[in-house]
Amino acid sequence: MAEKLPDPQCLIVADADVLIRNALAEYLRHCGYKVFEAATSDEVIIALEEGAVKIDALLADAQLTGRYNAFELRLWVKDHFPDVEIVLAGSIDSAAKAAGHLCDEGPHLQRPYDPESVAAHIKRLLAATRRQDR
Repeated sequence: MAEKLPDPQCLIVADADVLIRNALAEYLRHCGYKVFEAATSDEVIIALEEGAVKIDALLADAQLTGRYNAFELRLWVKDHFPDVEIVLAGSIDSAAKAAGHLCDEGPHLQRPYDPESVAAHIKRLLAATRRQDR
């Protein structure tokens, strides 16, 4: 069973595949995260710009569609919301090509997602961020 977090942190799970997105989001909610779901980069941008809650992390499929692909979205988020941790996930072939052109690092996770690995990865990212903030 997944460990509960002491204070809920907010994540966006961005994936066009509703079944994958919902399954991962539900698992992360079970882990204690507050999770928003997005099907496109446009929905991610809207959620971030509305600012109703502080978003701590974004998990995006490397093949995300919308105004920006996942790698372009990563750059946009880093420019506009630098405190948001970003995890890109996808196939190695497509991710490596895009990463070589658009960002300094490729995907960290592969689909299909292993929910426990995703939760552990996000937890480590956010813990590192909290240590840096102190």
